[in-house]
Amino acid sequence: CRLIMFTPRGTPSSGRRQAPRTGGRKSVSAAQPGLLFSPRRSAVTARSTPTRVQGHAALDSHHFDIQTFGSSLPVKVMEALTMADVDDQISVKVEASGWAWMVCGEQLIIWKVSQTSLSVCKDLQLPSSEFAYSADLISITSSRPLDSAPIQVRSSLALAVSPDGSARFWPSLAHDGTYTETSLDFAGNVCNYVFLLLFQGGSFIVSSYRGHLLRLTPDSSGKLQQRPVQQGQGMLSGIGRRVSSLFGIRGQPADITVSTVFSVLWVKETGCLYSLSSCGLSKWEVDENSETQVLSWSTNQIITDSITDAIWDSESNYSEIKKGVNVSYLDMQYTGLVVLAAAWHPGDTPCVAYFCLVTLAESIAPSPDLLTVEVTKYNPPFQSEEELQKTRVVLPEPSSPAAYLYNEELVFTCSTGAGRGGLAEEKISFSSPGDRIRGGGVCAGLPVFFSQNSGLVAVLARESASLLPETMEDSLCTSVAGPETPPKIDSVAQEDKTKLLKQAFLQFCRHDLVGAQSMVDELFPSDGEGSAELDAVVTQIDLDLVDDYPACDPRWAESVPDEGAGFTLTSLILLHQLEDKMKAHRCLMDFLLQTGLLDRLASTMVRMSPMATRLLLCEHAEKLSAAIVLKNHHAKHPELVNTAILSALKKSNTDILTNLTPADVFFREVSQISSIFECLLDEEEKALKEHSDAARWAEVVLNVNDIVKDMLQAAAQYRETKASLYRAPENCGPEPEYIPWTASGGAGGVRTVITRQHELILRVAYPHADVELRGMLSEQLVALLDSLLSGYVAQLTSLRRAGQQERYVTLENEYTQKRSELLAPLLELGQHQWVAALAEKYCDFDILVQLCERTENQSRLQQYMVKFADQNFADFLFRWYMEKGKRGKLLSQPIATHQQLASFLQAHDHLSWLHDIHVQDYQRAHRTLYSQANMETRYFSKKKTLLALSKLTALASDMPENKKQMMHQERFQLHQETLPKQLLDEKQLNPDSMPLLSPRNLINLYICDENRGANEYDFKKALDLLEYLEEVSVNNMLKSSFSTWSSSDDNDDPLEAARDSTFVKILQKLIQEGVSLQSYLPDVKDLLQEDELESLKSKPYFEFLLRANYEHYQKAQI
Repeated sequence: CRLIMFTPRGTPSSGRRQAPRTGGRKSVSAAQPGLLFSPRRSAVTARSTPTRVQGHAALDSHHFDIQTFGSSLPVKVMEALTMADVDDQISVKVEASGWAWMVCGEQLIIWKVSQTSLSVCKDLQLPSSEFAYSADLISITSSRPLDSAPIQVRSSLALAVSPDGSARFWPSLAHDGTYTETSLDFAGNVCNYVFLLLFQGGSFIVSSYRGHLLRLTPDSSGKLQQRPVQQGQGMLSGIGRRVSSLFGIRGQPADITVSTVFSVLWVKETGCLYSLSSCGLSKWEVDENSETQVLSWSTNQIITDSITDAIWDSESNYSEIKKGVNVSYLDMQYTGLVVLAAAWHPGDTPCVAYFCLVTLAESIAPSPDLLTVEVTKYNPPFQSEEELQKTRVVLPEPSSPAAYLYNEELVFTCSTGAGRGGLAEEKISFSSPGDRIRGGGVCAGLPVFFSQNSGLVAVLARESASLLPETMEDSLCTSVAGPETPPKIDSVAQEDKTKLLKQAFLQFCRHDLVGAQSMVDELFPSDGEGSAELDAVVTQIDLDLVDDYPACDPRWAESVPDEGAGFTLTSLILLHQLEDKMKAHRCLMDFLLQTGLLDRLASTMVRMSPMATRLLLCEHAEKLSAAIVLKNHHAKHPELVNTAILSALKKSNTDILTNLTPADVFFREVSQISSIFECLLDEEEKALKEHSDAARWAEVVLNVNDIVKDMLQAAAQYRETKASLYRAPENCGPEPEYIPWTASGGAGGVRTVITRQHELILRVAYPHADVELRGMLSEQLVALLDSLLSGYVAQLTSLRRAGQQERYVTLENEYTQKRSELLAPLLELGQHQWVAALAEKYCDFDILVQLCERTENQSRLQQYMVKFADQNFADFLFRWYMEKGKRGKLLSQPIATHQQLASFLQAHDHLSWLHDIHVQDYQRAHRTLYSQANMETRYFSKKKTLLALSKLTALASDMPENKKQMMHQERFQLHQETLPKQLLDEKQLNPDSMPLLSPRNLINLYICDENRGANEYDFKKALDLLEYLEEVSVNNMLKSSFSTWSSSDDNDDPLEAARDSTFVKILQKLIQEGVSLQSYLPDVKDLLQEDELESLKSKPYFEFLLRANYEHYQKAQI
C-alpha cells in the first residue's frame, strides 16, 4: 500500500484531493432559464479585472467551447487570489447545489454561483494546522432553492476539518462568527474527506487516509457528537472468513491502519457511501441514524489485471511486463461507479502513464466480466506518482459516458467506455502564464472548472463538432453531396440509398440523432422489407470506409475515383490514416446501434459463403487492427515488408503510379490486407533455399513469424474485446456458419498459410537450427497454431444448433485430425511445454496422454483427470490404455480414480474383475467371473479358468451362494478334461485349444469306436453325462458295452462267460457306487430291441447270458 502524507503548509503538497459529487445532476436543458449559463458560440470576453482574469480566445480547441460560467467572481475571491503567495495551497470545489468554495492557506471563501453581479459570499477562518488544507475537507449545504439567497444563507451550515482532525462547525452561515470546535478521534491519522449527509438536522461523514470513518451529528446547542461509522453489519457480514473468501469478499481488516484510502464518495441520490482503499471497495447504505456496510469487494487486483490486459496484452513478453506494472488509483465518481486510475511500467522506453476509466458493476463478488476498462488517449510521460495524484475526473451526466479528466494544467475530454457515444478525445490546455486549474465539479449538469486566470468556466462540446476524426469530416460531406431536393425514398436506387445513409451517418456524427433517426426510418422503415438491401448498403459503407482513398494527398489525385464513393481521408501519414479509419468504423457502429439498424442486419455473402453482416463489420475492424500492426512492422523491417507488398500487388495486378509507393497503394485497400501472408512466406521460402547458413535465413524466418503472429493476434484481440458490440440480438434466428477471415481456407487463406508455415519451419528450418533458435521457432509456431485452432473453435461454435449436426460432426472430425497433425510433430521433437499448452487449451486428450506417457508423468495425468473431469478425460485415458494394450497401467490406477475406473470397466467385464480383486471387492469379482464363465461357449480351457477363478473369489468373499452350481459345472468339465489321450490324438483335439464340447458330444466320444481303449470307467462317465441330457436313454449307453461280449456258447456258466465283458464291469461299478440296478437298468426286452444288438439277439445264448447276469447282479444287490 502506498503511504500518502500531507506536507507542512508553505511547501507544495503531495496530498491528494477529491471532488465528490454531492448534489443532484441536471442536464443543460433542465437548468433554470438564464439563471446560471447562457450558451453562446463565440469566445468568452475578458473579465472586468484584467490583472487576474483573461479571456479564452487563445485556447486552441477543435471540438469544445470554453465559456464563462456564472457572473464575475466575488471581490473577496479575487483579493485572495491576488494576495496569495506562490507557495500557498489553493483549491476550489463546485457543487451541483450551486455552492462553490475556495481554500487559500487557512482562509475559506464560500460563495453562491449566480447569473447576477450580486452573489452571496462568506469569508471564514479555518482552524490552524501544520498541514495544508484542501477543498475536500469542507462541506456546505442548504435546503433552499438557488434564487432565495438571503433565506438560503440563514439555512446553510458548514463544516471544516483540518487535516490533523480539528473540526469547526458553523450552524448558520448568516452568523459566520458563531461556530463550535471539536477534536476528532482519528488516532493521529490525517483526514482527507468530509461529506454532508442530507438528513433531518444534518450530519457529516469524515474520513482519514487510514480508513477511519466518523459520523458527526450536531446537537441542539450546535456541538458536534462523533461516533465511528458502523462496520461489517451488512447482509454478508455474518459469514465466516473462509466462506467469504470464496466469493472474493473481504471483511473489515483487523488492523485498519494497514489500509490506505484512495478515494471516498457519497452518492446522495442512492444514500450510499463508497470507499476505495488498498483493501478494496466498500459500500455502506446510510440512513438518518445508522450505517450498514452491505458489501466489501477485493477489487484492486482484478482492476489492476484488467487494466494491464487492456494496455499490454498484445505485447509478446506480456507475462514479464505484467509483473512490473504499477497502478495508482486517483479518483472515484458515480454515474455507475467509475474509478480513475493510472498505470505505468518502469521498463517501458519511454515510460508513459496510461490514464484509464474503470466502470464497476456492483455485485456480491467482483469479476472481470463486471467491469469495463477504457484506456484514454491521455498518456503523458511518467514523472512521479505524486504528479499522477493531481489528476481528477468529472462526470456531468449519469446517462452519458462523457468524462473530463483534469489537473492543474489541462482538461482532457474522453469517454468512460461504459456506454455508446461519448466525447471527442482532446486535450485543452490551461498553461498560459499564471494560469492553473484549482478545482472543478458539476453544476447545472455541466462540467465546471476554476481557472486561476478566468474564474469558473464550463467546457461544452460544440454542436457542430463531429464524432468523426476531423480529417474525415469535410470529405464525408463531399461524398454525400447531391441535389438539394432528394428523390422519393420509394424510388431510390441502392446506390442512392448508400449515399443517403451516409448523410444520416454524418448527421449522427454531428450530434443530430433525431434527424439521423428520422432519415433512417424513412430509408429503411422497420415494418418494411428489404433487409438484404440494408445489409448490402451497410456493408458497402463500411467497406468504403476501410478502403478509403487519401484524397487530400496530392500524389493520389489521379487515382481517386468519384469523390461521392467514399469518405476521402485527409491524413497524409499511413499510420494516421489507418487510425482514422478505425475511429470512423467505431462511429459507424455507434450509429447503427443507436438508430436500431444493427439489430436488423441479417447476412451477406463473403468468400462464396453467407456470413452474419455484424460479423463482417467486425472483420473489417479486425483487418484494420492487423493493418496497423503490419504498418508498425513495416517501419521495423522495411526491406522484407516492401518486397512482400510488391509481390502482393503484382499478384493482384494492381498498378503503382509514379508518385506513389507500393506501401501507399497496399495499405489503402485494408480489406485485402491478408494477401500479405502468402507473399511473406514466399520470401521466407526463398531465403531458406538461397542460404544454407542459419545465420542468414534465421532473421527472415523469425521476422515473418512475428509479423503474421502479431497481425493475427491483433485481429483476435479486437474480436474478443469488442465481442459485445457485434453480438447477435436476443431472439435472433439461426445464423450462417461463421468462418473468420483468420480461419479461411483455400489458396491464400490464413488456415492454408499457417499449415504451410508449419511445414516450412519443421521440415526446413528446425533441423538446421541451434537450441536457442529452435526454442524461438517453436514459441512462434505455437502462437500461429493457436490462431489456426481458435478459428476452428469459432467455426464449430457457430454450428452448435439444431439442423447443423451433420456439418458439425464433419467439421469436428476435420478439426480433430488437423489438430493431431499439427501437434504430433512438435511432440516428436520434444517441445513438451508448448505442446502441453496447446493441447490443454484445445482439449487434445490424445496428445496429452502421449505426452504424459513419454515423460512418465503420472501426477500430471491425475491433474488432467481433475481439470477435464467434465469432459470425461478419465474415460478417454482408460480407453487409450485399452486400445494400446497397456492393461497393466489401466488396472494400476491410484485410489482416487477407482470409482471412475469401475464405472468404465462396467462395459469391459473381461477386465473389471481384475480391478474388483485389486480393490478387494471379491463378491463383485465372483459375480463377473461366474457370469463370464456361463457365457463362454467356445473354449474349454477358458471356461475352466473362469470357473476356477470364480470359485476362488467366492471362497475369498465367503459367499454361500452358487457353490452347488459351480460344483455341478466342475463335474461336467471333468468329463472333458479326462478324455483319453489316445482318443484326443485320434480326433486331433489339442487340450489347450479344443472347443467346449456339449454333453452329447462327450458321450459320443466316450462310447465311439475310435475309443479303442474304452473300459467300464469310460462307459460310466458316459452314463454320468446322462444327467445333463434328458432325451438320451441308458439303452444307448449299454448297447455299446456289448462290443466285447463273448459270442461263444461253450461255457455253461453264464456268469463266468460274461465276467470280463464291459457290460458286467459297468454293472459292478454301478453296484460299487450304490446305484440301484433295479431302477437304473432298462428292461431286458427293451434293451434287446436296440438295432445295434440285431446280430446278437438272434442267438439264444446271448439272451440267456444277458438275462442271467441281469438276474444275478440285481439279486446280489438286494
